Amino acid sequence: MAKAQIGVYGLGTMGSALALNMAEKGFEVAVTNRETDWIAGFVEEAGALGGKLHAHDTLEGFVANLAAPRVILFMIPSGAPMDAMIDAVVPLLAAGDTIIDGGNADFHLTRRRSAALAGQDIHFVGMGVSGGEKGARHGPSMMVGGTEHSWQQLKPILRAIAAQYEGEPCVAHLGPDGAGHFVKTVHNGIEYADMQMIAEIYSLLRNGAAWAPAEIGQLFAEWNKGPLRSYLVEITADILQYHDPETGHPMVDVIKDAAGQKGTGRWTVIEAQKMGQAASMIEAAVGARAWSSEKETRQTAQEKLGGARGAIEADGATLADAMMAARILGYAQGFRILAAASAEYDWQLDFARIAEIWRAGCIIRSALLDDIASAFRGELLHGELILSPSFTETLGRTLPALRAVVGAAVAQGHAVPALSSALQWADTMRQGFGSANIIQAQRDYFGYHGFERLGQAGKHHGPWWDQA
Repeated sequence: MAKAQIGVYGLGTMGSALALNMAEKGFEVAVTNRETDWIAGFVEEAGALGGKLHAHDTLEGFVANLAAPRVILFMIPSGAPMDAMIDAVVPLLAAGDTIIDGGNADFHLTRRRSAALAGQDIHFVGMGVSGGEKGARHGPSMMVGGTEHSWQQLKPILRAIAAQYEGEPCVAHLGPDGAGHFVKTVHNGIEYADMQMIAEIYSLLRNGAAWAPAEIGQLFAEWNKGPLRSYLVEITADILQYHDPETGHPMVDVIKDAAGQKGTGRWTVIEAQKMGQAASMIEAAVGARAWSSEKETRQTAQEKLGGARGAIEADGATLADAMMAARILGYAQGFRILAAASAEYDWQLDFARIAEIWRAGCIIRSALLDDIASAFRGELLHGELILSPSFTETLGRTLPALRAVVGAAVAQGHAVPALSSALQWADTMRQGFGSANIIQAQRDYFGYHGFERLGQAGKHHGPWWDQA
C-alpha cells in the first residue's frame, strides 16, 4: 500500500469533512476512528474520493501507513481524550513526527503538551479550524500554532484545503505552542459578541417595532450587500425567511429562546481578565446566553416586574450605523485581547495576517476585515484599532446611531447587553479625564494603597492620613 501524506484520526462531522477535502485536493489520506464500524461506511460514501483514503482498523496500522516524518491530525474531543490519545500514539512515533489537535482546545493544555513532547523531538500543533462542516469540507479558515518544522510539513496540505480570499489561502502559522488555539478562542469570543448584537437588533425590530421575521430578514439581506456584509448577517437574513413545516409560523418564532454554548466565549473572557484586559462585549454575550437558559425565571419575572414597556421607532439606516459602530468595537476588543496574549506569551502575533485569514471560511468573516488588516499594516496610535484614521471617521459618524438605539431600547425596557456594553466602552475610552481618581482616593483612604499625582512621579498619599 502506498504511504499516506497525512493521517486523520476521528471521523466525526469535522474530521470526515477535512479528510474528504484533503482527498479532493489530491492528497493520500490515512483514516481511522475509535468506533471502527464507522470507517468502511465513510470510505464507501466518499465515492470516487475513496481511492485516496487509506482505511485502518488499528492505530498501529494507521501510523505505519504514514510517510515519514509522519503528520497526524486528531479531530477528537480535547482534554482527557486527547491526553489519552497522545499516550497511545507517541510510542509508535519517531523524532520529527507531528501531532495536530484540530479541536477547540484550551491553549494552556496545548502549551503543556507542546513542551512535554518537545523533549522527544515530537512536534505538537494546536490548530484552530473555523467554518463548520461546510467550511471543513470546502475550505476552512485555519489558525496554526507550533514549530516552524511542523508548519513546513503542514503548509502544502493546509494551503491547498483552506478557504481562498482573492487567491490567498486563509491559513497561517501564527506562532509557537498555543498561539493557534488562542487565536481561535478569541475568534469565537468575537463571534459570540457579533451573534448577540445581531440578535438584539432582531429583537428590537420584532418585539419593539412589531416587524415580521421575513421583513427583518429582508433588511438584513440589504445590509449584506453593503459595509455590514458578513456571514452571520447573511445566514440570519436567510433564517428569517423560513417557516415551520408543522405550524406554518415563522421558524424563528417556534424556537425556544435559550441559547447553548460550548465554552470558548467563557474562555475568552477568563483569559482577558487574567491579563487585566476587558472583554465587556464578549462577557455581555456570554452572560446573555447564560440568562437565556433561565426561561422559567424570566417568565415569572416578566409577570412580577413587567416586561419591555413599549414600542420603539425602527429606522433601518440608524440600526445599520449602530450595528457598524458596535461591530468595530467588538473586533477592537478582540484584537486588544490578542495583543495582550502576544505580549504575555511572546508569540509576536501578526494582527494584520490574522484579520486576513478571517476574511473567508470562518464564521466571523466580514467586509470589515479588509479595513482591519489595512489598519494594522499602517500606523496605529497606541496600537488601537479605534484610533486608526479610517475607524475614527467611521465611529464619529456611527456612534450617535448606537447611542440613539441603546437609549431608545433602555427607555422602553428592551434588553441590549452587547450593544450597551459597546457604547459604554466607547464612551469610557473617549474620556481623557475619567472617574478612577475617586477610586484611587478610596483605596488610599481605607488601605493606604497610595496613588499617582498628576504631573508628579512617585507614590503619594492623601491628607486624610495626616489627620489619622
